[in-house]
Amino acid sequence: MIVAPAQRRLLVVDPCDDCHRLLPGLRTAGWDVDSCALEAVGERSCDVGLLRLQPFHLERPEAVKELISRSGTEWIAVLNQEVLRLQNVGDFVCEWFFDFHTLPFDVSRVQVTLGRAFGMARLRGKGNNAPAGQPEHELLGDSRPIRELRKLLAKLAPTESPVLIRGDSGTGKELVARTLHRQSQRHAKPFVAINCGAIPEHLIQSELFGHEKGAFTGAHQRKVGRIEAAHGGTLFLDEIGDLPMELQANLLRFLQEKQIERVGGSQPIPVDVRVLAATHVDLEAAVAKGTFREDLYYRLNVLQVVTAPLRERHGDVAMLANHFSHFYSQETGRRPRSFSEDALVAMGEHGWPGNVRELANRVRRGLVLAEGRQIEAVDLGLQSQQAIALPMATLEDYKHRAERQALCDVLNRHSDNLSVAARVLGVSRPTFYRLLHKHQIR
Repeated sequence: MIVAPAQRRLLVVDPCDDCHRLLPGLRTAGWDVDSCALEAVGERSCDVGLLRLQPFHLERPEAVKELISRSGTEWIAVLNQEVLRLQNVGDFVCEWFFDFHTLPFDVSRVQVTLGRAFGMARLRGKGNNAPAGQPEHELLGDSRPIRELRKLLAKLAPTESPVLIRGDSGTGKELVARTLHRQSQRHAKPFVAINCGAIPEHLIQSELFGHEKGAFTGAHQRKVGRIEAAHGGTLFLDEIGDLPMELQANLLRFLQEKQIERVGGSQPIPVDVRVLAATHVDLEAAVAKGTFREDLYYRLNVLQVVTAPLRERHGDVAMLANHFSHFYSQETGRRPRSFSEDALVAMGEHGWPGNVRELANRVRRGLVLAEGRQIEAVDLGLQSQQAIALPMATLEDYKHRAERQALCDVLNRHSDNLSVAARVLGVSRPTFYRLLHKHQIR
């Protein structure tokens, strides 16, 4: 049985009379054509878009940018002579559109352009999107560490116990805390975060506990502290290891008695909050050195979550990079871009000492600096990493490096199916596990 190919969907936005005359021929050529005004696009989807660019689009370009970013496909601009004479039309079209066509239409050329745009949209759509159904506010990724983390948070969120979140800087500890709050019974109440290492020591007591009017010079009115503001909800204490010893005693008293006193006040105030704390320092070592109270450590460390560094999240880098490309496109005023093969290789080889935060900042930079249709390794500031010459070594050293690199490369592409990863390398699954253990790759 011969199955007819699915029709390619074309959306024509703000069509002109010439556009309407073009539509029958496109339908005959196999296009499923829909047309509407820009403000009526709504949730309509398409494989390729055609938009008649008008002067007011250039004066207020946000709606066009939002349409193109949301659609996730390629668009072709239709320009008349009036629009062609406008000063910024060239830069705008080059940045946001796959191609353009001037009126009157050349039907054969339009069909060729649409075909190329459709092919490019399909190529760029492969492998760059997040898993279907995964909301943007969740912890992104499909590697084993992130899947295990999501499973653990689903277990911990409904409880009322304190949670200590540990991990390197930039691994998303605050995002973990927000996920715990959002999945808890307190989700409708406040989530209040405070960075214990970012507030001057002489202000942190007032920030945490609040103060009464006249409690000290400059206290012109009563101030509600962060703990009291979180009543009924969740209090997140980031970088708890930087909290001064005096404040550690006050915090411990609050955790034991469930009440606070404002600075300058004498009346205890009952407060019901769930406390989440995070740190990138070794609290056990801090307890041993006497810089962190042991009793407070055990109060906070009832349940524990450890966030994995990005270098251990094999396969997640490309997905996260694509997410940040879309996330920062509006801020930078540029269209979301995909990544060249060299950029993907460079990101796979990079050690990511700054973890997800470093990746976000590099993609942000890449969006600003990219001159082509894709973000290159040099735009991410990673090209120099490939050019660093390794010192001369023995043949066994080179074999060891090559073997480890092969494992990392295949995991970046097939971390969700280790049988496939082993087959790609031409080894058995037990041998594959032995190699992972040999190179200490989790």
